[in-house]
Amino acid sequence: MARKLGRTANHRRAMLRGLVTFLLEKGKIETTLTRAKEIRSAAEKIISIGKNASLNSKRKVFSYLTKENVVKRLFDEIVPKYMEVNGGYTRITRLGPRKGDAAEMVIIELI
Repeated sequence: MARKLGRTANHRRAMLRGLVTFLLEKGKIETTLTRAKEIRSAAEKIISIGKNASLNSKRKVFSYLTKENVVKRLFDEIVPKYMEVNGGYTRITRLGPRKGDAAEMVIIELI
């Protein structure tokens, strides 16, 4: 079941699109555990769609990611690394609780 993350549907969708775009752009981000689990699901689906490299898959990826240069990087650099791998493109590493609200912090990165 999808997590609500304390946001409305539109806000949650926009936040996840932004975080997935940032993950694919930078290669690694620091966030909370629950967000990271949602980001992992979305990012792995986007990479799997990108493996097809047809016009339809490029349009699907363009409709989800928010930056054109990230889409280009996805098809030129990221997808070729994972052509032989079926899933498991990301890693979540726990960092411990955040000061203030004790939320479990993690680093999610592309392997």
